[in-house]
Parts: sequence; C-alpha cells; structure tokens
Amino acid sequence: MNTAQSLPVRVLDACSCGPLTGEVMGAEDARKFAQLLKALADPARLRLISLIAAQPGNEACACDLTEPVGLGQPTVSHHLKILVEAGILHREKRGVWAYYSIIPGALERAASVIAPR
Repeated sequence: MNTAQSLPVRVLDACSCGPLTGEVMGAEDARKFAQLLKALADPARLRLISLIAAQPGNEACACDLTEPVGLGQPTVSHHLKILVEAGILHREKRGVWAYYSIIPGALERAASVIAPR
C-alpha cells in the first residue's frame, strides 16, 4: 500500500483559493477555506499556534502545551489534530511524544486569500 495515498489531504493544501477579491471563488474552494477558518476560529487553537511559534525552533512537544492553555491533554490533542488536518501544523512523533511545528508559509497562504489584491 502506498503510504502517501493513505495520508489525509490537508485543507489548506486542497484549497486552490486565490484572493477573495481577485475572482469569484468556487463552491468547493469556499467550503475548504471555510473549514480552514473554522480551524483557526477557536481561542484555544490560536493560543496553541502562538505558543508553538514562541518556542525555540518554532516547535513544541504536546506535553508542554496543556498547562499554558489550561486544558486537559485529550482536549489539547483534539485541537492540535484539527490544526494538523487544516494544514497549519506539522506533527512529528519522537518516541512516545508528539512534536508540533507550524508549516512554513501556511499562515501566510491562509492570510493571502482574505488579503485584497
């Protein structure tokens, strides 16, 4: 089985959206971009992104993210999973721990869709 085929397609990667003011957005791109915005439109997820970005090397272990956001480990893991599926974060397993980093350019790509031309 090809591993690449079994990986989920990240929302941001699947969206071929151009700027909203450049041309009319198709229905499928609008759906995908709305899903991305929903992933970002949560205070805990925004805090997680900010915490990861503030760490040396712009990466953090999931074990270090629960206390700063004041949520339990299962809830933090759920939020991190949504951000990974949206194409904002990258997850790397190291032993028993998962480390998260912001995918280079992901936030800029998302912002470029709503930036006027």
